[in-house]
Amino acid sequence: MKRLLKYLKPYTLSIVVIFVLVYVQVQTDLQLPDYMAKIINQGIIGKDTGLIWSTGGLMLLVSLLGAACTVAYGYIAVKVATGFSKTIREEVFSKVESFSLREFDKFSTASLITRSTNDIQQIQMVLVMVLRMVLSAPILGIGAIIKAYGKAPSMSWIIGLAVAVLFGMFIVLFTIAVPKFKLLQKMVDRLNLVTRENLTGLRVIRAFNTEEQEEVKFARANRDLTDLNLFVNRLMVIMQPMMIMILNVVSIMIVWVGAHEIGTGSLQIGDMIAFMQYAMQVIFAFLMISIIFILVPRASVSAQRVADVIDTEPLIRDPQEPKRYSPNVKGIVEFKNVTFSYPGAETPILKDVSFTAKAGETTAIIGSTGSGKSTVINLIPRFYDVTDGQVLIDGLDVRNVTKEDLCDKIGFVPQKGVLFTGTVDSNIKFGRPNATNAEIKKAAETAQAYDFIMELDGKFDTPIAQGGANVSGGQKQRLAIARAIIKKPEIYIFDDSFSALDFTTDAALREALSAETRNATVLIVAQRISTIMTADKIIVLDEGRVVGVGKHQDLLKTSPVYLEIATSQLSPEELAL
Repeated sequence: MKRLLKYLKPYTLSIVVIFVLVYVQVQTDLQLPDYMAKIINQGIIGKDTGLIWSTGGLMLLVSLLGAACTVAYGYIAVKVATGFSKTIREEVFSKVESFSLREFDKFSTASLITRSTNDIQQIQMVLVMVLRMVLSAPILGIGAIIKAYGKAPSMSWIIGLAVAVLFGMFIVLFTIAVPKFKLLQKMVDRLNLVTRENLTGLRVIRAFNTEEQEEVKFARANRDLTDLNLFVNRLMVIMQPMMIMILNVVSIMIVWVGAHEIGTGSLQIGDMIAFMQYAMQVIFAFLMISIIFILVPRASVSAQRVADVIDTEPLIRDPQEPKRYSPNVKGIVEFKNVTFSYPGAETPILKDVSFTAKAGETTAIIGSTGSGKSTVINLIPRFYDVTDGQVLIDGLDVRNVTKEDLCDKIGFVPQKGVLFTGTVDSNIKFGRPNATNAEIKKAAETAQAYDFIMELDGKFDTPIAQGGANVSGGQKQRLAIARAIIKKPEIYIFDDSFSALDFTTDAALREALSAETRNATVLIVAQRISTIMTADKIIVLDEGRVVGVGKHQDLLKTSPVYLEIATSQLSPEELAL
């Protein structure tokens, strides 16, 4: 929690105002029993009607002042808490956007969603209560004890006994509840993870007819969370009847003892009633403090989780003194003895990989599953940094330039086409927001997406659902390719981006791309030999090593790995063997 307090600095003045308003409101609460005692002792018993009216009017004004202060500091407290949570959400979102894939491997997507929503909401709720209760409760409690002692010192032991009982009860509840709060947030993470997997994998679940299994998995996670929530809430519910019982017992004790003292003449009726009200205020103050002490541990767990995200420094950062690319050199990608290991892996996925991809050429990368093809591609835009060796673009190590300058050079089409909620037009313009309609149309035509777009009801204004759920896999890939094309980058990276296309569309797309990317560097990762047969250079990977470099016909003769992949997909006639 302490690590997040720095974000409260802009609200320092508001918190001071809240404190002043709380102090005034508490003083009004402390004055009312005094006025009540005065009316009873001097007005009713002393039969002074004028005093009753004047003191009663004063009580009304004081009550109105207290009510106004309560409304005012409640309003300001909510504004401070919501503003604080807004700032924290922005910080978390900004930090997550700067994460490399290494950080995403550390925090699951489901956990990041929980931290950005549920955890921050917990902090906001507790902050409102802290600003409204924690500031007032100690002042009210101490003030009421002093006032009560002044009215009836001989009965002060009743308040002391009540406070001791309350304190013991809170310690027991606190000891039981705190460990459960940590477990509660983990279970929320778990439920979010199961829900997200079900929603994103709904088609696969239905295809394999495993709805019942997934329902059982969700029910288990939901039941665990529900049971723990019920346990925690039952602890909280116990407080209410116990508090009512303590209040009633204290009231009875005050009336019992007070009646004896009134009978002996050592205590007035008004003072006994005032003492009872002060006792209620003391108990109420301790109740407020207890609620905060129970809620703060849960909020502190949430704050810890949020702070962990904000305090995580991305391993991939811009250099302090970045270098700038020369305008005279464009699109040369070079791997120099690159070795790479994923975090926690025992062996490197890439071992001593070296090759050069030049502008105006198409360089293809092929290999069996797990050979490291996509890993090679992920090192170019610095989704990961190399373990050893160098990745150079235009002669500069990618670690020595800013990520903004680096990504400006690259048009990236991932293996899984990702679309955003919006329209077809907005998804294509994601690559270049200021693109004209003519450029959007040209990019769509090159990506072989124009024909199917024109068949849609809204054409380019057709809505795209979250994740592109309302378009097919091939359409999604073509829109993702159009998004990269419209950017007109120096380097095009296609990470198995043609896998969902039929052979005819694949061939037409590659032909259109060759004209569009004539002066650019094109890197293609592919599983299909037919996609890369015409490439200027083919890199063959096997178990993370380069085992062949050359053109299609040359590799058929010199690379057994390439020949094996090729003959498994195409006939000798198609391979021109």
